[in-house]
Amino acid sequence: MNVDLSTRYLGLNLANPLGVSAGPLSGRLDTLRQLQDAGASVAVLPSLFEEQIRHEEQEIHRLYENQAESFAESLSYFPELEDYNTGPTGYLKYLDAAKRAVSMPLIGSLNGCSQSGWIRYAKAIQNAGADALELNIYFVPTVPIVTSADVEKRYVHLVAEVCQSVSIPVAVKIGQNFSSLPHFAAQLVKAGASGLVLFNRYLEADIDIESLSFKPDLVLSNRHEARVPIRWIAILRDQIRASLAATGGVHRTQGVIKLLLAGADVTLMTSVLLIKGPNFLRTLLVELSCWLEEHEYSSVQQLKGSMSRGNCPDPGALERANYMQALTNYSSHHGAPYSQ
Repeated sequence: MNVDLSTRYLGLNLANPLGVSAGPLSGRLDTLRQLQDAGASVAVLPSLFEEQIRHEEQEIHRLYENQAESFAESLSYFPELEDYNTGPTGYLKYLDAAKRAVSMPLIGSLNGCSQSGWIRYAKAIQNAGADALELNIYFVPTVPIVTSADVEKRYVHLVAEVCQSVSIPVAVKIGQNFSSLPHFAAQLVKAGASGLVLFNRYLEADIDIESLSFKPDLVLSNRHEARVPIRWIAILRDQIRASLAATGGVHRTQGVIKLLLAGADVTLMTSVLLIKGPNFLRTLLVELSCWLEEHEYSSVQQLKGSMSRGNCPDPGALERANYMQALTNYSSHHGAPYSQ
């Protein structure tokens, strides 16, 4: 029995549902080739950060002002800044080289929280050959006057502006901390998003107790984190018309299978490949094929979404219905709560 592993994500035909999320592995041509050779069907390139865009725009403005002050006539020789490539050209050069180095689809990535430079670079990434674009929106509200509605409006406006500026499909990578995720997801899709990536693992600051300063602390994901995207992908699968990608906690074949059952179109990973190397993709593909064949699935398409909220026999298990049951089962193995 030949199992068809192909899937579709953002309108792209993928050989299988194993992809690489934005990170250091997709930022080098040699590892990008290794990932493709090992079986990766798609890769998201490392993000171009808003801070990088702002820095280089500031440098261009300084150059413009210095030249204009020194030579008044030079004003006529400068292109209009809105038409001038004021951002990091290295990212675009790498994207161009990557497109020539591998044949799998490549997705560009923008990371930020405001509209600064995004429209221009969304277009530039498209022109450099990206097959799609991932918006990694990272906004942390810190004042009480900013409401949840304000935050969502900011996201939706940014997504709408970017989607209107490009013709390639746009996916939005979001965190899980929204009060009504189904409503917010629907708003993003209405704004033009072709897909959602669930979920962003935000970089959290830690405190150095010696220097008494905040410091970034990058912690790799673990397999248990996949439970959150499993739940929400299962809930969203039948409610929105968009592709769904799972990321964060994709470490084992079992996790890939569960996410596909919930309704994911593709699973994106980095942490496990940093730990075990690109060739671990081969193991995942073999194990996925064997499981599908053993359970008499002819294709990944047949598997996808068969355990979504609309298809599973117990939708309440995704909500509160099994909360007490989980606590009871745990207590029966570890001693009843409140016991003397």
